[in-house]
Amino acid sequence: MSDALPPLPPITLGYTENELDRMSAKRGDAAWLEATFTDPRTRLYVFAGETPILRRNGERGDPLFTAKEAEAFGEPLETAFLGLANGAPRFARLVPELAKTDPNAYRIAEIKVDDPTLLITDMRTIAMTGVVEPHHLGPMAQGKSVMHWHATHRFCGKCGAQSKLSQAGWRRDCPSCGAQHFPRTDPVVIMLAVDGDRCLLGRQRRFPPGMYSALAGFLESGETIADAVRREIMEEAAVKVGQVTYLCDQPWPFPASLMIGCLAEAESRDIEIDTEELEDARWFTREECWMMLAKQHPGRLSCPPPLAIAHHLIRAFVDGKTG
Repeated sequence: MSDALPPLPPITLGYTENELDRMSAKRGDAAWLEATFTDPRTRLYVFAGETPILRRNGERGDPLFTAKEAEAFGEPLETAFLGLANGAPRFARLVPELAKTDPNAYRIAEIKVDDPTLLITDMRTIAMTGVVEPHHLGPMAQGKSVMHWHATHRFCGKCGAQSKLSQAGWRRDCPSCGAQHFPRTDPVVIMLAVDGDRCLLGRQRRFPPGMYSALAGFLESGETIADAVRREIMEEAAVKVGQVTYLCDQPWPFPASLMIGCLAEAESRDIEIDTEELEDARWFTREECWMMLAKQHPGRLSCPPPLAIAHHLIRAFVDGKTG
């Protein structure tokens, strides 16, 4: 990084802190699971469809509910064991989606929830605003992703029969054909092409005004991470890249992806935008990227917030950690 650029404050990547002991060997032990669920230390992360439910705690939110407290949100659709937090059991529960009835009240199934101590918000807001303690973000991402999978994979992909939850929520079994189905995670490559003191950023039409980010795309079957990086950059911006370096990865519960962050060495400079994917793409200098990270860009350009892996890729470029 140039000596003229002041150091940026430390940042933390969102959803990566998850210290739960998943106890995967116990998932098939029905007696152990029953005893675990009735443990007085057991707490549940509750999701109404895609929306986590929190209890207000001053300026923050508490995402943990006892089994009795969780009953207030209606008949559970699914419940999965997530793991142990220092010996205390943690579960995720899916309840029916919210239907808003007025600015201060929600209806969950047939139960009206107008308790002013509840906080209803979304996962991005929770992570961006620090509503919950940081150690909750990883388990909440884990719970949201597996609950989404159950909500969208209720029927056997082999014969079409309705499947049933098993293995403490980490498998669905088909009673008709015997097929076993496991939660899916969709791998996504997200990458920063670097050309000396410049990096390639693009923006999609759905982005907030002025926001630019790293390019990204789903990893395809039979493809290496490096090949996916090269293909996506070529498809979206027609820039050829050579060496690809892994930087970091991140669970991304929207709905259930793994973001694989990479840096790529550009071998060409001319850009040809795929207008189906991008609204714009261009090269940015280190100084411009520093101003975007510091929210000081004179053109009011910005980049994703620190919870997103794109922010960390751009930060690594600014800090000179691209070798």
